[in-house]
Amino acid sequence: MGASEVQLTLTTFLVGLALGQLVMGPLSDRYGRRRPLVVSAVVCVLAAVACAVAPSLPVLAAARLVQGFAGAGGMVIGRAVIADLVTGRAAAKAFTLMLTVGGVAPVLAPLVGGVLAGPVGWRGMLWTVAGLCTLMLLGVLLVVPETRPIQVRAHDDTSYAEGLRTVLRTPGYWPPVGVFALSFAVMMAYISASPFVYQGVLGLSAVGYGIAFGVNAIGLITAGSVAARLVDRVAPMVLVRACISAQVLATLAYVALAATQAPPWTFAVAIFVAVVCNGGIMGNAAAMAMSQVRAVAGTGSAILGFSQFALGAAVSPLVGLGGEESALVPALVMAAASVLGFAASRVGRRDVEPGAQTALSSSSTETATS
Repeated sequence: MGASEVQLTLTTFLVGLALGQLVMGPLSDRYGRRRPLVVSAVVCVLAAVACAVAPSLPVLAAARLVQGFAGAGGMVIGRAVIADLVTGRAAAKAFTLMLTVGGVAPVLAPLVGGVLAGPVGWRGMLWTVAGLCTLMLLGVLLVVPETRPIQVRAHDDTSYAEGLRTVLRTPGYWPPVGVFALSFAVMMAYISASPFVYQGVLGLSAVGYGIAFGVNAIGLITAGSVAARLVDRVAPMVLVRACISAQVLATLAYVALAATQAPPWTFAVAIFVAVVCNGGIMGNAAAMAMSQVRAVAGTGSAILGFSQFALGAAVSPLVGLGGEESALVPALVMAAASVLGFAASRVGRRDVEPGAQTALSSSSTETATS
């Protein structure tokens, strides 16, 4: 399979992933979390098998679209489940751990794919994905409970349009959504540009590129773990603003280094700091956004996820505009996304902070009562 065919199947998968969240999230508000999650996991397994045995490119692209659409259920409903169960700092911790794992996956995927490509080929890699989807289904069946009980659903006749209007009219929801989506855009710009920045500009070998990628992944995991611990003592908003300030400095330094043709190894340092900062941004921003729309958490999660992937898809092609010989354009894209995310975090000073405090107060009251 050539590069253009791979790009087509990836594009259809991402389109399905973005659109699927807009459907699965509201369905989980209406019919509970578990049923839509089980159905989406079953369809995801079947679509993954269809991908692995696809006789032609159009069939493979269609199967990837369905796979992304169904697979979106796990992402969007997973966030809604957390919002159902916990609030305040506990939610921030849970979202940080969840999104750290989710953030590492696209970083490690190219490395795993590179290792498997030779021994098993592209069909073997698709069978591997089918196996992972099967494990996901088993996990849903064995571990995930229903967190939106029928008593709540019985008294909730909110339509899709009404739920959407509720989210759209919640001002405190949007600033952290902006922070969340823009920090993901920084990550997607890094991932999209990394092959030609690390190998074409920094001159790393394939092995060196893999090591650099792995170091950044370890840094992201470590930062997420530290952020999850710090949130017990530091407010989520404070963590977000501290981390996004550091990310802005790192990305602006990256721009300055690329513009002045500084030693290439300095680029890697700036990129590392910018990527690691996401460990303290995305989970806390997601928790603050979801705390504003707990009554329609599925719909809120859907818009959050759609914004994330829509912006990520828009950013990815931009990093290649400068060609494969320059790191300046990727640096500018990362810096622009980070600066806009910082601006969104400041807009949320009045709208988001009170909601976060309310959620925190509710969490403390529930803990004291129990």
